Amino acid sequence: MTISTKSTLSQIPSSIWMLGFVSLLMDISSEMIHSLLPMFMVTTLGASAFTVGVIEGLAESTALMIKVFSGVLSDYLGKRKGLALFGYALSALTKPLFAIAPSLGLGLVLSARLLDRIGKGVRGAPRDALIADIAPLHLRGAAFGLRQSLDTVGAFLGPLLAVGLMLLWANDFRAIFWVSVIPALLAVALLLFGVHEPINHEAVKRSNPISKQNLKRLGAAYWWVVAIGAVFTLARFSEAFLVLRAQQGGIPMALVPLVMVTMNLIYALSAYPFGKLSDRMSHTKLLALGLVVLIAADLVLAINDHWLVVVAGVALWGIHLGITQGLLARMVADSAPADLRGTAYGFFNLMSGIALLIASVIAGLCWDQFGPAFTFYAGAGFCVITLVGLVWQPIHVK
Repeated sequence: MTISTKSTLSQIPSSIWMLGFVSLLMDISSEMIHSLLPMFMVTTLGASAFTVGVIEGLAESTALMIKVFSGVLSDYLGKRKGLALFGYALSALTKPLFAIAPSLGLGLVLSARLLDRIGKGVRGAPRDALIADIAPLHLRGAAFGLRQSLDTVGAFLGPLLAVGLMLLWANDFRAIFWVSVIPALLAVALLLFGVHEPINHEAVKRSNPISKQNLKRLGAAYWWVVAIGAVFTLARFSEAFLVLRAQQGGIPMALVPLVMVTMNLIYALSAYPFGKLSDRMSHTKLLALGLVVLIAADLVLAINDHWLVVVAGVALWGIHLGITQGLLARMVADSAPADLRGTAYGFFNLMSGIALLIASVIAGLCWDQFGPAFTFYAGAGFCVITLVGLVWQPIHVK
């Protein structure tokens, strides 16, 4: 197994490795902020759980919705890297805004969060389409899994750095937000100089990717992947609520980001193996497994807020992300024509973005009105609905 893994990794093109390290650096920057931001909003800026849900839902759904436009544009231009570079640069430039937000400055935090997520939205679909363009077909699942694993290494290093700096600097949120600017700028530089877009030597006449004729080429299998992904997202509301659940359990404020470190460490360790497995296993069965794991995570988080229970639930959450996120990206690539991949990722993320906004607002309302346990039970209920849909009509994209 070790020899096989090394052989597979050595075949993955260098530009995909570079894209993974770009994601790693940007996630270090983003998670240094995001692992602290819910607490910063509640304790320093006086926000309610509902307000946190609205801000997080708007931010994350904006990122997903923007992807439809950047994906369509990347297909029309036949170029991916420039759009991805713009998106990463925009996110990097928003980081100082969190540091200068005044007390009661929720408006500036919301603006910074939206601009940061717009940057994520601009880069997301072109980057995923670029990976699909570069990766050999027989390694596509492994390539998406590798990028996701490296991305998630950054997602646990970021909170880990945040914990160390919170302890070192006596819970100085703003100083940590300033430090987050450094890895963000390094990510932009690595993308600019380290990633090479494949040259298309074919003379292709570009047409409007969202014309009626082109949209018809996105067949039933693709749209079923979109539908399943949207319902799945309803079950997976903003991870800000994992941070709030950990804080409820009595974990000291400086150590709360360790919960996200746990989740992202497990996510990072599981994303590549499950991505590689998706090259050989039924996608429907693998996605169903991810749903079952998410149901378990929601039930564990609903039962008790003791820190050991919360860590167990968050660990299961990380496993479900490792199983499903690279898999869904692979399924979109497999079910869409090569020249419409950017558009395909765009529409997939548009629907997921709408679902995430709805999910995060509902989660915030449930949290304030009925308590945290009800919030996680509701998430488990949406998982069951998605699982029933998969059993009723499996996805066939291979």
